[in-house]
Amino acid sequence: MRLFTAVTLGDTVESRTAARMEELRVLAPRARWVKVEGLHLTLVFLGDVEDARLPAIQEALTPVGARHAPFALSVEGGGAFGAPAHPRVLWADVRGATDALKALQADTAQVLQPLGFEPEHREYTAHLTLARAREPRGDPALASCVQALSQATLGDARVERLILFESKGGHYLHRLEVPLSRGLG
Repeated sequence: MRLFTAVTLGDTVESRTAARMEELRVLAPRARWVKVEGLHLTLVFLGDVEDARLPAIQEALTPVGARHAPFALSVEGGGAFGAPAHPRVLWADVRGATDALKALQADTAQVLQPLGFEPEHREYTAHLTLARAREPRGDPALASCVQALSQATLGDARVERLILFESKGGHYLHRLEVPLSRGLG
């Protein structure tokens, strides 16, 4: 199974993002647009994992929630990865308690490392992927989307749980939800 850990951003961000993506789709019709019901912020990508390893992964992730309090994020503006004239990925900017998000990501990566999941060597940068170019060299149409996205406000979200997802046939299945509970109760 193909696994990754992530946080979701709730209904408000999903509905506003869906509306904005419909507008942007006209500007870049050849891009591969993400499914709105799959919107998430990936923390750690685990890749293809044998079913037998799932209990150990769940055991490693479960204590993470008690070390982190819920936090607020907002999604507004955006940008692209790749050459400015031929972007490869269009994204919306994540703001707010990004230090809390980075701490959650780092903790998640740290508890998974002893299980053989090596962390990425670049600094974690929070962004909400909206579309990808179909061509490896990028899509000039995504550059116009960056401009159209620059003043967008896609909403506020309260992050209350860490989720282990399985990517299966273009759908994301929840395999584990870990509530963020530090300071609650």
